[in-house]
Amino acid sequence: MNFYIMTLFPEMIEQGAGNSIIGRALARGILSLEAVNIRDYTKDKHRKVDDYPYGGGAGMLMQAQPVYDCWQAIAEKIKEKRGKEDGPETRVVYLTPQGKTFHQEMAKEFAKEEDIIFLCGHYEGIDERVLEEIVTDRVSIGDYVLTGGELPALVMVDAIARLVPGVLSNEESAGEETFYNDLLEYPQYSRPEQWHGKNAPEILLSGNHKKIREWRLEQSEYRTKQIRPDLYEKYALRKKWMEKLIKKNKALYADMSECLNRGQGELLYAEEDGGVLWDRKADVYMLAAFSQAAAEKIVDQIPDRISEGQFILHEEWLLPPMEKRFQITEKMMCQRAVYNRGVSLPQSKELEIRQLDISWLSAVLAHYHLGSKEYVEERLSEGAVFGAFVEGNLAGFMGEHIEGSLGMLEVFEEYRRKGIAAELESYMINRQLSKGYLPYGDVIVGNEASLKLQRKLGLKVSKEIYCWAIVSNVGVPGE
Repeated sequence: MNFYIMTLFPEMIEQGAGNSIIGRALARGILSLEAVNIRDYTKDKHRKVDDYPYGGGAGMLMQAQPVYDCWQAIAEKIKEKRGKEDGPETRVVYLTPQGKTFHQEMAKEFAKEEDIIFLCGHYEGIDERVLEEIVTDRVSIGDYVLTGGELPALVMVDAIARLVPGVLSNEESAGEETFYNDLLEYPQYSRPEQWHGKNAPEILLSGNHKKIREWRLEQSEYRTKQIRPDLYEKYALRKKWMEKLIKKNKALYADMSECLNRGQGELLYAEEDGGVLWDRKADVYMLAAFSQAAAEKIVDQIPDRISEGQFILHEEWLLPPMEKRFQITEKMMCQRAVYNRGVSLPQSKELEIRQLDISWLSAVLAHYHLGSKEYVEERLSEGAVFGAFVEGNLAGFMGEHIEGSLGMLEVFEEYRRKGIAAELESYMINRQLSKGYLPYGDVIVGNEASLKLQRKLGLKVSKEIYCWAIVSNVGVPGE
């Protein structure tokens, strides 16, 4: 990920970003950061970048020309690096007290970008005309005024960068912290066991990871309820609905309950007749209508702004109202397989299974055809694909999809019927169990080989058929 910061004080940015975790990520090439001096682009021989505001008033205003020329130079550099004229617009974030308040979900959104430009204001602000022309986002880090945008820019860079894959050494570090799933982080303890007459909680020394996770959740819930009741109210609603889904049909609704459990779901509608859940990470909409009579009402809860995307329809009676409202270009009928046992599956020590990185892209694409090249790249970059090796050669692989399901299972022809598929799936199931997840996957109707494997490993297969639907545009076909 590449950060560009337009500033009058580049040394402030360079000194602030060169230390700790961010500094190490910069040194390793995972991140890049360039502080660009706006003064270098002024046409004034005295390097002046400000002037008096029209209409009078206190203070000086940064002029449009040097800001625009600075932005244009960065934009050209990004275009040249990408090697193509078209492509997504680079977001330009103007740090201002008048912007939207920065929060963790915004950090996650920005972390998906390849390049971000920050614009740091000074004096009484910046000429509005250039802001209208180049700025895509106006962001504030709080309801107070600072002397410039450099400190807010550094705050945002730190919050965003730590969400970029590879920046944090422990893959769990960014996942179980404050604001994860609208919960504040649980209290933490380290050596010595006793300090100032206070002992570390015995449960943390027990080695029982399941009980430790339960204790940490209880502590997070208690702390959030006491300190941030606003956050706890949102969390409690999701927890209540997650429990409802599990009670109704644990296998069928595993994707929805796990989306809530993993903190990546936003409930758009949740009532007695059904619900609509948006998976922010995967950008997938999941619909459940608990009766046929509720189907049309549930589809009506999909926001009007939605004109395309992926939907999971958990009941077949959702299809008619969906086809009435949208043009569905692709449908895939599936059954759900869920591992309910909660105990790890046995693994062979003879087969080597390890994480695949982006260098394996060609090998994966040669055998996996249900996803685009960009999707496979993203999964490899996220460290979500694992390969099985026989005598040093890749024999097959399996991955975790963005929404959390297990899939992408492929074993190469010459290595089939050797139990490698079972070993790969057992490994992935155990990996999810270690994180406190409920392992589940989608099986396309008619894939008897996959169904046989799921049952062999002890997964429960839903009797119900549900539908993955791809929507291309709003409106009844032909309208």
